[in-house]
Amino acid sequence: MPERLRQALPSVLSVLLALAVCWSLIALTMTPGTATAAYVEMLWGGIGNWPAWLNGAAATVITRPLGEAAMKAALLTLTGLSVAVAFKVGLFNIGAQGQMILGALAAAVVGAHVSLPAVLHIPAALVAAALAGAAWAGLAALLKLYRGVHEVISTIMLNWVALRLVDNWLVIGPLRGVAEGGQSITGTAEIQATATLPRLLGELSRLNLGFPLALLLAVVVWLWLERTRTGFETRAVGLGAEAARTAGVPVAKRTGVAMALAGAMAGLAGAVLVLGTEGRYPGTLGAPYGFDGIAIALIGNNHPLGAMGAALFFGVLRAGGTRMQLLDVHKSFPELIQGLALLFVAGRMVWLALLRRHEAAASVASVEVPRA
Repeated sequence: MPERLRQALPSVLSVLLALAVCWSLIALTMTPGTATAAYVEMLWGGIGNWPAWLNGAAATVITRPLGEAAMKAALLTLTGLSVAVAFKVGLFNIGAQGQMILGALAAAVVGAHVSLPAVLHIPAALVAAALAGAAWAGLAALLKLYRGVHEVISTIMLNWVALRLVDNWLVIGPLRGVAEGGQSITGTAEIQATATLPRLLGELSRLNLGFPLALLLAVVVWLWLERTRTGFETRAVGLGAEAARTAGVPVAKRTGVAMALAGAMAGLAGAVLVLGTEGRYPGTLGAPYGFDGIAIALIGNNHPLGAMGAALFFGVLRAGGTRMQLLDVHKSFPELIQGLALLFVAGRMVWLALLRRHEAAASVASVEVPRA
């Protein structure tokens, strides 16, 4: 079996097992038919109700679900990349949520208070978000490199600092939005039209430029890690910092750059949320996409393209989860599937041992034993 397939198979098997377990839970508490129908509704809610469209329904039964799935997948891809990139230098970035919050705020401020043509305004807001996320992650990198503070501790604490700083002060204080009548509104001011990410299908869907941007960044990060010298050195640091240092790799520099890049990815996730769907920094970001990125990275085997694939799959499930409520099944089942898949992936050594045993048995069976 090819090595890449061997590494990916535990994640695939974990997801399939999680799907089977959740189907069984619905079947046991309700009926098997309801469980199957709920999964079908979840699928149509994520990729569009193609049978209905073929029977004459409007195109929106396809475009709207696909748009919702794509936007969730974009956020999951970017936060998954944030965690995966940090993993490449041996760091566990738990702080993608805080980095996303800072990135979202930066995008909201530039989008609302800077006047530029659209061709410059959108890139300016995206760059501001990336820099804000990178700076916030850079604090954890500096603490790790120069004070020996474990990145898990520092990034967790920085999450709470970002949350309290932004949601509990800036958004309801100096940066709060004001309506035309002078009354305060929830969140920051509305971004200008020139900062809004263009919708790719117009009014048919909320699908916007953030989705192809996330996919492009996943490919770029993969090419950087696999096809460039700095990417090779980054991976070498993660495999063994001391060995890399002995070979002449600037370990501190590569660690700092990787952590800053991780923060930039999370910051861009915040920008895509604000510029693409929210239109402002809301009172709170709501769904913890930064923490979801940990699951996406691990299920994707900490590979940029693997994280993208996991994000696309769970984006579909998350978008379709609300349709399960039509059958009185709670919409949180996609999150339960994701959590169980992560739990099963954590036991990947068990999966690999089972695969080795299966391959060994197949090899023995294929050998012809000569008769006396």
